[in-house]
Amino acid sequence: MVNDSKPIEAIPTNIITGFLGVGKTSAILHLLKFKPANERWAVLVNEFGEIGVDGSLFEGQHNQERGVFIREVPGGCMCCAAGLPMQVALNQLLARAKPDRLLIEPTGLGHPKEVLQVLSAGYYQGTLDLQKILTLVDARKLSDERYTQHQTFNQQIAIADIIVGNKLDLYQQDEKTKLETYVKQHGASQAQVIFTHNGEIALAHLQGKTAAAAKGHHHHLTEGKPLLSQSPIPECGYISATNEGEGFYSIGWRFSPSLVFSYDKLFSFLCGISAERMKAVFITELGVFGYNLTADALTEIELDECAESLIEIISDKVNDEWQAQLLDCIVSDI
Repeated sequence: MVNDSKPIEAIPTNIITGFLGVGKTSAILHLLKFKPANERWAVLVNEFGEIGVDGSLFEGQHNQERGVFIREVPGGCMCCAAGLPMQVALNQLLARAKPDRLLIEPTGLGHPKEVLQVLSAGYYQGTLDLQKILTLVDARKLSDERYTQHQTFNQQIAIADIIVGNKLDLYQQDEKTKLETYVKQHGASQAQVIFTHNGEIALAHLQGKTAAAAKGHHHHLTEGKPLLSQSPIPECGYISATNEGEGFYSIGWRFSPSLVFSYDKLFSFLCGISAERMKAVFITELGVFGYNLTADALTEIELDECAESLIEIISDKVNDEWQAQLLDCIVSDI
């Protein structure tokens, strides 16, 4: 039982970052499996898309009864949007969880240096104890200029205490060496490089102070807008939203929990998506499932529950047929 009078101070905090589809969510889920049973952990997750799916994926496998508290900030870089949603969400999460450790997952298209700046300044100086920053990298992407010429990709490497070469099992012979060389050129002098697959990171890598320093000031103004992840779903049974930035587009849908999807039709639709990234949770006639699509594969996990069906697709272009194809997968309204 948590002590409500316990002060919220010096909470060990890790930023876990990396570009789209590199396995950040899998890494956090792996870390949560090995969370000490007597500890309460909080996870603040940020998504590029307006809908927000990661929160449901986490909560479908870990919940408050297991000492895990989740809060989501959808709609792009969480340090940028008007209304300071990151600070509001973080303050509420800390007050509710009173955690022994905080994990922060910025969107793969966010600005990690600016997130660090927010966490290092003002009120949070006494509240958070910033520990190791982990950046996941797929070394195979180093041959693709869309990554190596992308400012955010390089910023994620520059800020890291530990570079995690994920998906090691898929590398060619020289790709480990390429990543080590790239980190020497673009990373911090003290940065450590480790390799793993399926996001399997040891808890010990979270320990210790970060060497990263928050510098500069970030100007990125956006118009205030309602959070689509919290807006009421209209009578048609679904709501959709798009976002654009950093050279990518996102489109997402929320569906009324009364809508049930055909498992077979849905799986066929998801397998046919051509995109940089897709995450989803769906209520089907066979149960509740979470989906994760990267360039490597579509993966599926069975979830305990979800409040409603959600899907977010990130791509360099939007397919106008996706919505009609999704609606065709609905089999009943219970």
